[in-house]
Amino acid sequence: MQSADWEVLTTARNWLLEGRRIWLVTVSQTFGASPRPPGSMLAMRDDGIVIGSVSGGCIEDDLVARRNEFAGVQPQWQSYGVSAEEARRFGLPCGGQLEVLIEPQVVIDALERVIDKIHRGEVFARDVDCCTGAWQLRAATPNDAVVREADRFVCIHGPRWRLLVIGASEIARYLAEIAGSLDFQVHICDPREEYRRAWRIEGCQWAEGMPDDAVVAFRPDAHTVIVTVSHDPKLDDMALMEALKSDAYYVGAVGSERTNVERRKRLMEFDLSAAQVARLHGPVGLALGSRTPPEIAIAILAELVAVRNGVMLARSQRHAHAAN
Repeated sequence: MQSADWEVLTTARNWLLEGRRIWLVTVSQTFGASPRPPGSMLAMRDDGIVIGSVSGGCIEDDLVARRNEFAGVQPQWQSYGVSAEEARRFGLPCGGQLEVLIEPQVVIDALERVIDKIHRGEVFARDVDCCTGAWQLRAATPNDAVVREADRFVCIHGPRWRLLVIGASEIARYLAEIAGSLDFQVHICDPREEYRRAWRIEGCQWAEGMPDDAVVAFRPDAHTVIVTVSHDPKLDDMALMEALKSDAYYVGAVGSERTNVERRKRLMEFDLSAAQVARLHGPVGLALGSRTPPEIAIAILAELVAVRNGVMLARSQRHAHAAN
């Protein structure tokens, strides 16, 4: 499953190739509570078909109804929810305001370059000249934010988070399928040849070597998640020994409470401090009553999103499943 940006931009490209007219709409800034963050996108076709989202639906309806007002080459700013009446009309929360940039003419060659960079896993900025509509693409970092100026708009594309999964198990399969849509670039490490041959999910990158070496070579940072799902203690522990010493913002392992108690005891026998071992999320994931691999993957990703968004979870909300 690809990112939302990928879906919007590739669909827009396909519409252009079919000879359709399109508009590209991007959230440029928000004030107060807002349904979508800056950088959220949609593409609108000349017959009113929309892909992507910038709100809960009401703003999309207004854009479709007024699409022919947005003509010419020059991008246009459009604000919603400035007054309380307008906020109610467009379904924005109390005090919420939302501004979008509407690009009425997208050059297909520039669009192809953006799609290619996303496909290659690059993180980059799309710098829009709001007088001419021209794009400039340049390297960016996951920490870069959307920029809104009078005559310039910059948004960030590409995966802003990395997920290293240890073990090409069925849980890993569903993690890989869903994580791409949550802005993760997915990497898989599994030295077991039979598991590598059976892997069937496209769009992932393989991290070579044994798990501990793969983690070190990965150079985890504050935008990195490492999750072990191999069900082989030797492989999982090798990865965790290095992951817990790294800057990864989240390190987790599948398994029951009992399994993770034993795992923590083993990890304390290595060169890890109590504080480092305490960083381990295990059992991994939210308490959703998960049993099947896709349910466990959803529970894991739900916790990743919560931690990424700074949501503090009570212990009772965690522990997604009781797998051994």
